[in-house]
Amino acid sequence: MHPSTATEYAVEAAPRRRRLAGHLYVQVLAAILLGVAVGHFWPETGAALKPLGDGFIKLVKMVISPVIFLTIVTGIAGMRELRSVGRVAAKAFGYFLFFSTLALIVGLIVGNLVRPGAGMNIDPATLDTGGIATYNQEAHAASVAGFVLDIIPDTMVSALTGGSILQVLLVAILFGIALSLVGKPADPVLDFLERLSFVVFRLVGILMRAAPIGAFGAIAFTIGRYGIDSVVNLGALVATFYLTSLIFVLVVLGVVARLTGFSILKLIRYLKDELLLVLGTSSSEAALPNLIDKMERAGCARSVVGLVVPTGYSFNLDGTNIYMTLAVLFIAQACNVDLSLADQIGLLLIAMLSSKGAAGVTGAGFITLAATLTVVPTVPVAGMALILGIDRFMSECRSLTNFIGNAVATIVVARWDNALDRDALRRALDGEDEPAFAAASGAPETPQQI
Repeated sequence: MHPSTATEYAVEAAPRRRRLAGHLYVQVLAAILLGVAVGHFWPETGAALKPLGDGFIKLVKMVISPVIFLTIVTGIAGMRELRSVGRVAAKAFGYFLFFSTLALIVGLIVGNLVRPGAGMNIDPATLDTGGIATYNQEAHAASVAGFVLDIIPDTMVSALTGGSILQVLLVAILFGIALSLVGKPADPVLDFLERLSFVVFRLVGILMRAAPIGAFGAIAFTIGRYGIDSVVNLGALVATFYLTSLIFVLVVLGVVARLTGFSILKLIRYLKDELLLVLGTSSSEAALPNLIDKMERAGCARSVVGLVVPTGYSFNLDGTNIYMTLAVLFIAQACNVDLSLADQIGLLLIAMLSSKGAAGVTGAGFITLAATLTVVPTVPVAGMALILGIDRFMSECRSLTNFIGNAVATIVVARWDNALDRDALRRALDGEDEPAFAAASGAPETPQQI
């Protein structure tokens, strides 16, 4: 290469490298790899880094309630007909019920075909159940009636401070409807809330700067505390769950996406920053504000996004449902418990209810599994001790699948309600639209940003 050419190439390549390093997904991916290395080679140090991950998730949870409240209120108040709210909600819940049930069935089918627990010959009496006692207690407390009553907050303000997504959802819907009924006199309030939403989303962009630190601490803790060996020991179950979830996303949700007019692979690419964040923190809540903003930028009406995304975080848990039936079958097979077809149908019906009863609870996947086993007498609850050590690794896949499932659900419901801008969707998925949090990674701001 000629010297002058080499100099020109170096000058052009340097900004490209800086731009690449400035992307959030690159920073998070690097942090995840570094966290894995620290957790593996210095496990005590890795386990001690847990506060970094917990701290970042708390930072994000701090703004989740305002983001949901502002998005829903401004979306509903902007609707011309209040009947639209009920129509969107009905379509969303119809979608959630169908695909949540389908996910349970997929887990059941794969568990019967692959039989990941067969041949382990575990005696439940020999298992140490001390580690699952807390989960069993929470599972008994998570009744359907209690879940419904917990949706109602003590006060309107406590809904915004209590950390319950469904309480915020309820108050926001009621407040949005009230604004819509008041009409023109409420315009100054609506204008204030719309301006406030710009400020809150900018705050989210600032918090996202800490995402690599949070991902590093969370993944270092996971590897340091549980070790990669725990995955190897129960590799059949882990591999089966990850492969099943991948098939569900690419095939089942892929077909849904294709019928709706977009590519599931392009959607995954569009959400790569958030997916890496979910992977690093094992929490889909860490990326909830980003998902709301990106779905709006992808052409989904704010009113649809505000209703579908928060509700889906409690009722559209595809990954959790796959895990639940697959894990129950794994425990039954490992403990040599033969489940008849009638038993498995009963398990499916119970899981449909228990998955809603424990929705929104921290560690919901494992708590839901405990709630299911407590009412399936043929499968020993003690068998949960078999998978306690790898649940953290399973949690990452559950969160990723749940996150993608909610993104697909938002676009589908928006399409059904004629509230989808297809040109905006195409631009977003083709990478022609700047993400809302570009400023957080040093990229230029877009016209929609403050």
